[in-house]
Amino acid sequence: QVQLVESGGGLVQTGGSLRLSCVASGSIFSAMDMGWYRQAPGKERELVATITRGGNTNTPDSVKGRFTISRDNAKNTVYLQMHNLKFEDTAVYYCNALIGLRPRYPWGQGTQVAVSL
Repeated sequence: QVQLVESGGGLVQTGGSLRLSCVASGSIFSAMDMGWYRQAPGKERELVATITRGGNTNTPDSVKGRFTISRDNAKNTVYLQMHNLKFEDTAVYYCNALIGLRPRYPWGQGTQVAVSL
C-alpha cells in the first residue's frame, strides 16, 4: 500500500506563489502516473494536474499557465508549482497515483491552500 504525504500549503495573497510537495512511500513511484487534485468547500474534488511516468504533463484550462507539475523519482516526490494564485484556487490539495484519470490509493491528509483577496 502506498502512503501519500502532502505539504507546502499556506495562506497567500492573490497573485502569490506556492510550491506543494507530495512524498509517496514504496518503490514503484517511478512507474506511476501521478496527479494533483483539489477540493474546495462544498465542491467535488477535481483533478488539476497530471504527470505520466514518462514526464508528460497536462493541466486543465482553469490553471493552465499558472500551475506546473513535476516529479523527482529519486525522492519519490511530485511537486505542484503554483503562480498567480487566485481566490478561487483556495482548496485542500491532494496528490495520488492515477489509473487513467482516477485515483489509485487512499487519500492522504492533503495540504490547505488559502488565497486571500
